[in-house]
Amino acid sequence: MSEATVLPRGLSAPAPARDGLDAPYWEAARRHELVVQRCRACGKFQWGPEWICHRCLSFDVAWQAVEPKGRIFSFERVWHPVHPALRDACPYVVLLVEIPAAGEIRMVGNLVGDARADVRIGDPVEAVFEDHLEADPPYTLVQWCRID
Repeated sequence: MSEATVLPRGLSAPAPARDGLDAPYWEAARRHELVVQRCRACGKFQWGPEWICHRCLSFDVAWQAVEPKGRIFSFERVWHPVHPALRDACPYVVLLVEIPAAGEIRMVGNLVGDARADVRIGDPVEAVFEDHLEADPPYTLVQWCRID
């Protein structure tokens, strides 16, 4: 695992959906790249992954790399574990990150670093790619850290 590990052992490993819809996202994360969907017909970015465009209903949706930076739109500091594996991980901070380079779409992720530090709406953040190479199959999570 990388130094910026947030996910504790004991939780189920994330995996692409069986239908393959989000596989390009997970493959890009392994390359330490942030990708989101963008409609080729109307140009709208969207998250989460769908087979059709949320705006124009076109099926011509592709994956596009975007700058892995955003700003905190909202957050929650979690004090009570919702799974036994998270017992020693609390508190932790879950963010809703707005991505300016992707039409202001919003993604959820964990904040890396001191979970008791002050967190403010609008603070800039950038993606941190948390590798879990020991997993079978290996995977990478997209987490977030503050930009000073």
